[in-house]
Amino acid sequence: MRRFKITVRVLALLIFGAFFHYVLPQHDVVQVTSTEIIRTDFSSLNRIFYAQPDSGAAEQPTRDLRLINTEKKKTFMLGFVPRDSTEVMVYRNEDTGWIWPPYFKFDSSDLQAEAASLARGDAWAVITHYGWRISWASVYPNAVALRTVSGPDVTIIPWFNIFFFIFLMIALLFVRAMWRQFRERTVDPLLDSAEHHLDEVQADVAERKGRIWRWFGGGGKK
Repeated sequence: MRRFKITVRVLALLIFGAFFHYVLPQHDVVQVTSTEIIRTDFSSLNRIFYAQPDSGAAEQPTRDLRLINTEKKKTFMLGFVPRDSTEVMVYRNEDTGWIWPPYFKFDSSDLQAEAASLARGDAWAVITHYGWRISWASVYPNAVALRTVSGPDVTIIPWFNIFFFIFLMIALLFVRAMWRQFRERTVDPLLDSAEHHLDEVQADVAERKGRIWRWFGGGGKK
């Protein structure tokens, strides 16, 4: 039973970790090399990873997909430690609108124009995005912001993610404290009362059984 509980907790931790890694903003230091628009047919395999059509456009089984092609500065330790080499990375550029995830992005056309302008030079930029790059499923992270920086060695501190996890920890501790207080004031007394009542019932049943056995025992002697 203990192993089962540990397995469930580990799986829950992995699921929540993957969820937050997908949804929370990430920052890459890149050089934009080109932009393009491709016609995309979505399948049941990758449709869930895409946002929605531009605000005001109708949902269609196929649609144009804006892409931003870049050379990205390689990192490790979840992006906190930069490396000297680069790699190719492709981002999609879609509106998120008012729905999930809550980035409230409506300026995909403007962002594409900014990316196209950067592609004409050799400036470095920080691209903020969410999502994953899954090559075999044709899934791209969604770019939500783009800004130029002085060079490839700039340090990016994910303040939003830091404050988010601090808030999440405080909220979990608060909920845990409320649950403990509720349990001490309401649940535990009810359980104690139910256990006491059950003990009384069991004692009464045992006493009645004893009387019956004594009655039969007494009758047998007679």
